[in-house]
Amino acid sequence: MPSQSQRRRELLVTAVLVGATFLVSLDLFIVNVAFDEIGRDLASGGASLADVSWVLTTYAVVYAALLVPMGRLTDRYGRKGGFIAGLVVFTLASAACGFAGSVWQLVAFRAIQAIGAAALTPASLGLLLAALPEARRAPAARLWALAGAVAAALGPAVGGGLVQISWQWAFWINLPVGVALIVGAATLVPDVRHNAGAPRPDLAGAVLIALGVGALVLGLVEGNDWGWTSGRVVGAFVVAVLAAAAFAWRTTHHPSPVVDPALLRVRTFRWANAATLLFNLGFGANLLAGILWMQQVWGYSALRTGLAVALGPVFVPLTAIIAGRIAPRARPGRLVALGSVLAAAGALIMVALLSPTPAYWTTVAPGWAVTGVAVGLALPNLVAGATASLPVTQVSTGSGVVTMSRQIGQVLGVSLLVCVVGAATDPTTAFRHAWLLVAAASALAALAAIPMEVRRTAVGGRSPEVASAPTSR
Repeated sequence: MPSQSQRRRELLVTAVLVGATFLVSLDLFIVNVAFDEIGRDLASGGASLADVSWVLTTYAVVYAALLVPMGRLTDRYGRKGGFIAGLVVFTLASAACGFAGSVWQLVAFRAIQAIGAAALTPASLGLLLAALPEARRAPAARLWALAGAVAAALGPAVGGGLVQISWQWAFWINLPVGVALIVGAATLVPDVRHNAGAPRPDLAGAVLIALGVGALVLGLVEGNDWGWTSGRVVGAFVVAVLAAAAFAWRTTHHPSPVVDPALLRVRTFRWANAATLLFNLGFGANLLAGILWMQQVWGYSALRTGLAVALGPVFVPLTAIIAGRIAPRARPGRLVALGSVLAAAGALIMVALLSPTPAYWTTVAPGWAVTGVAVGLALPNLVAGATASLPVTQVSTGSGVVTMSRQIGQVLGVSLLVCVVGAATDPTTAFRHAWLLVAAASALAALAAIPMEVRRTAVGGRSPEVASAPTSR
């Protein structure tokens, strides 16, 4: 039986590792609320909404591209060192973000921030599970996963309060917390024996992901300003296609690709990633649309917007917990499909009730609450459904790929929102079109979730896909 000092140390280690994940997630939601204030302050030199959107999309693109390769690097060279290095990079880049004097300086520092986040995120879970006895690993893993949902609930309100001081504090808040976590990690977190013989990850493949997604985003967000048939926009789309083709080639030729092609032969995993991308496309567009509507059309302050946005995220952990208690044996695909249908319904409620006259409780709140329930049903079960058919040796890599799909979906959602809003002259019409986009993406996610169900056989109740799933390389 562990002593009191051992239990105290385990609690502190858990606080450090879960706290770092919480900090990375919190940063994303804080910056969403600060988006309009950043645009007003840094766009004086002529930057457009499309330009400012790169503050969000650059972070998500770099994070998505590097998440799986960074996880493999920390496995190869040491998780503790990778975790601390990632935390140091994230903290220093946060300080630099606050001192940025232009949109493009801020975008560059956000890219560096994402590199740190991509390094610390997978390492934190590996360190957490290794530091605890087997009986406490499952609860700790659930707490680690719940950190993102709690950050979503608190982030908008925290961000709104910080932006009342200045948007720079949306980044500078990471400094004292980051330093405390670095000290805690260095002194408390035990190291884990790393696999020095593991193959080097495909970093060039990660670059191709970033290049392809970045080029696609560039074409989408600048299409209205540059012209959809202009050489620059067409060139961006051509680069995106070529990068995707090059990535597909490397995936089949590299010994340790970013996405193991054998994983995609597992039907459940393949469709779960499609549903993840589509659901988060709608989620990313929905979140930013709500914030921009309340700030730019209704004239809400950042604090008031943050408190208003927080209604939806509050329902996320509550729904996830209640669903787990009421239907513990429900198949993930069905819960994802239900959540996606509710997300589409929430967006259509927004379309039906939207009014340029500020009336939060009768226009935005109903749709926002339904969306919160939808996210609570869908997001936790997307990862669970994706990894249900994978061997234990591939669960970590599989969850990393799902997280990558989630980030890419949010990037595309923000980009399409900028495209739709920029194409209309009337704001009410523009945002109605935006929420119709959210509804369409969510409906497609529901369709993609249906094939997620694992086929059962009479032999041991296992899916035939499990037997043919890849083993660790």
